Amino acid sequence: MTLLCVNGNLCTMARPLRIEFDGALYHVTSRGDARESIFITDTDCSLFLDILKKTRERFNWLCHAYCLMGNHYHLVIETPDGNLSKGMRQLNGVYTQSFNKRHQRVGHVFQGRYKAILIEKESYLLQVSRYVVLNPVRAKIVGSPEEWEWSSYRGTVGREKPHAVLTTDWILKQFGKQREEARRSYKEFVMSGIGSESIWKEVKGQSILGGEGFVKKLIDCVKGQEEIKEIPRQQRSIGKPCLETLFNKKSETTAQKRNVKIIEAVEKYSYSQKEVADYLGLHYSTISRLLKKNPPQ
Repeated sequence: MTLLCVNGNLCTMARPLRIEFDGALYHVTSRGDARESIFITDTDCSLFLDILKKTRERFNWLCHAYCLMGNHYHLVIETPDGNLSKGMRQLNGVYTQSFNKRHQRVGHVFQGRYKAILIEKESYLLQVSRYVVLNPVRAKIVGSPEEWEWSSYRGTVGREKPHAVLTTDWILKQFGKQREEARRSYKEFVMSGIGSESIWKEVKGQSILGGEGFVKKLIDCVKGQEEIKEIPRQQRSIGKPCLETLFNKKSETTAQKRNVKIIEAVEKYSYSQKEVADYLGLHYSTISRLLKKNPPQ
């Protein structure tokens, strides 16, 4: 697997860490500027999906799931050619121009940069796809995902013809060889996710959703970027050592060495002060005082 790290241009605000490689899979979200609507009418939704279709064709993407909400959208995009950033520039750029023209507006439509979580396909694609189509249910807009016109759910379960942007093959194959059987099982899987716990608590470094082996394969991609301040600190610490490894309780250590490790755990590896305090059996205020005496350089 050849990795390509893409971080964009330097700017005054934090820039997200972009990891791109052939076959990468992402959960992508983008929100309206100042939380304003990006889909005012059904025509806006249709227009966006048409632009997404053209983007998919040009950049050879696969779209496994989508959901368009009032002021944001969710996409599950697979990139056989490792080109998410290029495609997203076209998608959001062309839609912004079309939206402003239709509604006689000027300026930004989307709030800053899109957010992309890199997903381990075999372990998490089904869960992420379910999360995406359940958005209207979680928002209490509808009682069932089937009631929401602007998601991939109805196309995947066969209630309507899938939009041309959507590919359903991989997801349905996970539920059976026969199409109708697979659709029924997929529907049961989605409905079983209503009210379930969020999958995002398992995201590592705000950027990766996958098992330990998957994360380890990506560590080399972010080496050398730990000190780039424009990248959010939590994203720079992908692959960070666990607290057990960092403090190594089995070996004797001085208070001074322990304090150095505490500072390193919080400042370099983005552990919270409470996590470090609980692990070491110290009071939170002890960690706080130490950090105030040794502010980051």
